[in-house]
Amino acid sequence: MNSIKWFKNPEMIVALSALLLGLVTAFTSIYSAYIDREYSRASVWPRLEIFRSFNSDSFSYGVSNNGTGPALIKYAKVKDGPKYIKTWKDIKPFHAITQSHISNRTLSPQNSITPLLYKGDNAKALVRADDSISIELCYCSIYEECWVIDRSNRPTPVEACSIDDEQMFLE
Repeated sequence: MNSIKWFKNPEMIVALSALLLGLVTAFTSIYSAYIDREYSRASVWPRLEIFRSFNSDSFSYGVSNNGTGPALIKYAKVKDGPKYIKTWKDIKPFHAITQSHISNRTLSPQNSITPLLYKGDNAKALVRADDSISIELCYCSIYEECWVIDRSNRPTPVEACSIDDEQMFLE
């Protein structure tokens, strides 16, 4: 009797071909979903930058979102030397200033905010005081991917934005 090996059987060749085609299709679908997810994240990726601006009669800090998606600012930390401060007025030369809130807000892409603005003759004193000030922001994308940024403007990925109440900047 002429026996055909199982893998040479025409039905088995068709079945193995269907299995291989199914595996290739599954792999392609999984990879396509991965690429779509990464594209979705990249299309709403925030990128915050902290900047300082001054001239002879004005001084300001600004935060801009140069990314492609909204930045959900979770918290701000501001230090004057080794001491965490709660408000800008805790820094001596910063008493006569205009300020806006920076923590717990959403910053749309290609927009900026000015959390501190001073116009007057004392701008040079603020520039000198600026040497001891450090600012840190923690922000997230709408996909809850989070980063911490300081005045060096190099975002560092973090799992989540968490802060001690003693360190939180209130304005």
